[in-house]
Amino acid sequence: MSHSSAATWAAATEPYSVQLAAGVHAYVQPDGGWCLNNAGYVSDGRSTVMVDTAATERRARALRETVLASGAPLPRVLVNTHHHGDHTYGNWVFLPEATTVGHAACRTETLASGRQLHALWPEVDFGAIEIAPPTLTYTDSLTLYVGEIEVRLHHPGVAHTRGDTIVWLPEQRVVYTGDLVFHGGTPFVLMGSLAGSLAAVERLRALGAETVVPGHGPITGPEVYDTVERYLRYVGELAERGHKEGRTPLEVARAADLGEFATLRESERLVANLHRAYAELEGLPPGAPLDVAAAFAEMAVLNGGRPVACHA
Repeated sequence: MSHSSAATWAAATEPYSVQLAAGVHAYVQPDGGWCLNNAGYVSDGRSTVMVDTAATERRARALRETVLASGAPLPRVLVNTHHHGDHTYGNWVFLPEATTVGHAACRTETLASGRQLHALWPEVDFGAIEIAPPTLTYTDSLTLYVGEIEVRLHHPGVAHTRGDTIVWLPEQRVVYTGDLVFHGGTPFVLMGSLAGSLAAVERLRALGAETVVPGHGPITGPEVYDTVERYLRYVGELAERGHKEGRTPLEVARAADLGEFATLRESERLVANLHRAYAELEGLPPGAPLDVAAAFAEMAVLNGGRPVACHA
């Protein structure tokens, strides 16, 4: 790679902050692939609420510095949209000043999963990570205020995980979706529910957001819901046919024509999503534990034998 090409690549992958409305920011980590999640923060200049953190100590500290550079104080409240390590590993960087808030199942899953990303990607330097689950939990909804800015937390049911949270700013028409939405990436429901994810899309649509901050990928608008829904229905149709024919999720995934979804990053997630769809067809409850390590191994097979890589 030439010097100019390397510089262009570095610029294209550098995290950046975008002001979406007065006091409302998104923190985007390109290209939104595995372990490169989005975060956000809402501040009135006197107090701050943060939405999610980052997968490594280095990235979490960069997020911390971005908040300070904006003139906002460090968060008193930190909301986790779900328990996955790319969204929660950096929590401890903001403690003890911040109170971490999440759905009750987010706390349970964070504690149960522990150093989850270390197990999947032992070669990555995550830094001095301390697992810090939510210490304040809710079950259905919770409303926070940042000065006059209303921040509503909604649990959509089991969807991406058992403990998802939608962060909705009704006056600003901004929603932070967590991993209910991947923009430019393949949805991932292995640890949640296919049916529940479809229901969550409808819940998101009903809010009437104008600006959507996805869990991964560029900021977008509500049109992204259409792609997510079409993909989830595609997975459901593949699963119904494959299950009826007695084929395994990997066999179905290897033979699948991705069509319009071939351009989405992390297409290997198809086999993991099929495992969840099969589980639902067989009557397992939403969010019932599946073999994550086996699913990642099959994703590597689908990925041409290349291991799934964390890009943090």
